[in-house]
Amino acid sequence: MSATNRAKLITKLQTALKKHYDVAPATPSRPLLEHALYACLLEDCPADLADEGLAKLEQDYFDWNEVRVTTVTELAAVLSSLPDPNKAAQRLKSILQAIFEEFYSFDLDHLKKENLGKAVAKFEGMSSMTPFVLSYIIQHGLGGHSIPIDYSAMVVMLVTGIASQAEASDGRVPGLERAVPKSKGVEFAALMHQPAVALLMDPKDKTARTFLESVAKGSSKELDEWLTSKEEAIKRVKARKKEEREAAKQEAEAEAAEEAEAKSAVLVKRSAKKGSRVTKSSVQQKSAAEQAAESQARLAAEAKKAEAKAAASAKSTKKKATTDKSSSSAKSSTSGTAKKSSKTSASKTASKSSETTKSAGKKSSKTSTTKKAPAKKSGSNAKPSSSAKDSAPKKSAKRKSTTSGKSASSESTSSTAGKKATNRKLTKRKPR
Repeated sequence: MSATNRAKLITKLQTALKKHYDVAPATPSRPLLEHALYACLLEDCPADLADEGLAKLEQDYFDWNEVRVTTVTELAAVLSSLPDPNKAAQRLKSILQAIFEEFYSFDLDHLKKENLGKAVAKFEGMSSMTPFVLSYIIQHGLGGHSIPIDYSAMVVMLVTGIASQAEASDGRVPGLERAVPKSKGVEFAALMHQPAVALLMDPKDKTARTFLESVAKGSSKELDEWLTSKEEAIKRVKARKKEEREAAKQEAEAEAAEEAEAKSAVLVKRSAKKGSRVTKSSVQQKSAAEQAAESQARLAAEAKKAEAKAAASAKSTKKKATTDKSSSSAKSSTSGTAKKSSKTSASKTASKSSETTKSAGKKSSKTSTTKKAPAKKSGSNAKPSSSAKDSAPKKSAKRKSTTSGKSASSESTSSTAGKKATNRKLTKRKPR
């Protein structure tokens, strides 16, 4: 639609509103925060019910911070007189929370002194802010020119042909502020809100229907078509939601079935494992006697090995004892033979020495008998005989000492020979 045609329709709409509806009384002066909260209640709701809801909130709660921390269900119970209390309560709570997070205070009157663009930007940055509430704050709280249009008023604009479907879904009517001057903006908004809410509460309202026909012919039919399309759309939405729920339910059932199958498979595996364990245990129980017999046989074999080791160790100790005895007997025999040989050698030397002494005595007796005269003549010649007798025993003593030395050396050699023999015997024996 062109801007001129739209402007003509808007002026026609304004005149029809003045003809069919009375101008509402001026809104009382409120703080900026209360304007915002009142707009939350006024959206798609009659003005008298919005006034009643705001009065209840101020009466039942200590301050707006208490309202902010109250649940939506409790707020909806307080605002039960409104057409849609749940939506109104949700809007009110979310706007209070957004204002508190933005300013950390509920005193917003300082924004009236600031630049309008900066204040509007702060409110536009709030995620829970709706176009109707924002326009109402600008018009009534900040003194700007913005006409608040809610859902019900947008339906009137759509049916009369002032706004298209895309513009209605966007929530803005282009050229509306240009067609309606600022001096008449508050009046136009109050008048426009009355038929819109009346049609929302009762689509067959006669005054509202005549008002629509006075603005544009065929608007009532357009409204009926829109209502039927809306019902069909609602049905489609419900059917789609139902399908989504059924699909989700089927998916949940399928997942539950898969989980049940997985659990059953796990149980089957566990039962199979248990069965295998039972069979293994039965096999083990059957072969328990064989295992006991094998263990007894092993113990017997180990006992036999221990006995054999003990016998071998006893034999080795006996052999060591016999070798020690033989070595000691060899030592004693060698010492006895050495003693005997020394005794025999000593007796032989003694006999030889006695024989030599006897022969020396005989010779001396012969010489004494033959040479008695010269001996008598000179006493010096008799001395050699006594010296000869003395030299004989000296020679025998020397021979005894030599024989005793030989016997001692022979004993030592025999003892060392015996030790070497024992050592050789010990080294030749193999270790066990």
